[in-house]
Amino acid sequence: MTDKPTGKDHPHYRRIRSFVRREGRLTTSQARALNELWPQFGIEANEVIDPEQIFGRQAPLTLEIGFGNGESLVQMAEAAPEQDFIGIEVHRPGVGHLLLQIKKRGLSNLRVICADAVEVLEHSLTENSFDRLLLYFPDPWHKKRHHKRRIVQPAFAELIAHRLKPGGIWHLATDWEDYAMHMRKVLEAQPQFENIVGPGQFAPRPQWRPLTKFEQRAHRLGHRVWDLLYRRRIN
Repeated sequence: MTDKPTGKDHPHYRRIRSFVRREGRLTTSQARALNELWPQFGIEANEVIDPEQIFGRQAPLTLEIGFGNGESLVQMAEAAPEQDFIGIEVHRPGVGHLLLQIKKRGLSNLRVICADAVEVLEHSLTENSFDRLLLYFPDPWHKKRHHKRRIVQPAFAELIAHRLKPGGIWHLATDWEDYAMHMRKVLEAQPQFENIVGPGQFAPRPQWRPLTKFEQRAHRLGHRVWDLLYRRRIN
C-alpha cells in the first residue's frame, strides 16, 4: 500500500459527487428489472468488490462511470466477451434499462453498480483493481461558478491513479471544449499518467467507443467531440 495521500486524504481534496439527481420516472419494465434482475447482475457498493469472485474468472476489467442508459456499455461488453465490464450509474431508470439489455442479450461479462462513483472508488475498489476507466460526456458544469463541481479534478485524478492498474488506460470524452481543456490540464499535471498520443494532444475516437445517440445529437448541433487517452505509468 502507498503512504501517499489519496482521495479524501489529499491536501487539495474537496468532496465531489459524480452526479446530480435528475431522475426521471421509472417505466414498469425498468422497475421490474430493478426488482427481479438486480440480484443477478447488480453489485452492492457497501463492501469491497472482488471482480474475480463476481465474474468467476480473471479477465481484463473495464469500469465505466456514468453510463447513462447503458447502450454503449452493452455494445462494448457484447463485442468483447473475453473481457469483463462494470458500469456505475446513480440514475435508476438508466440502471433498469441496462439490466434489461444485459438479460436480453444474454451477457455474463457485465455488472452494474447504482451508487456515487467517487464513493465506490474510495471505499469499494482496491488499489490496482481495473485495467481501463471510461468517463464519457460527464456533466460539464458549463457555468464558470460551477466548474469546481466537475468530477475531473486533481484529487480525483490521483484517486484514479491508485485504482487503475499500472499500464491501465483512462479514456475520457466530452463535447464541451472548455471541459476538454480542463481535463487535459488536470491529466497533464498528474505525474502518474502519460498522454498516449503525445503531451498536450487530443486523441482520435478509439474504435472501442461506440457512437452513442448523445454523441450523434452533439454532431447535429455542430459540437466537436474531444477524446483524451491517458495511460498510468508503470514506474
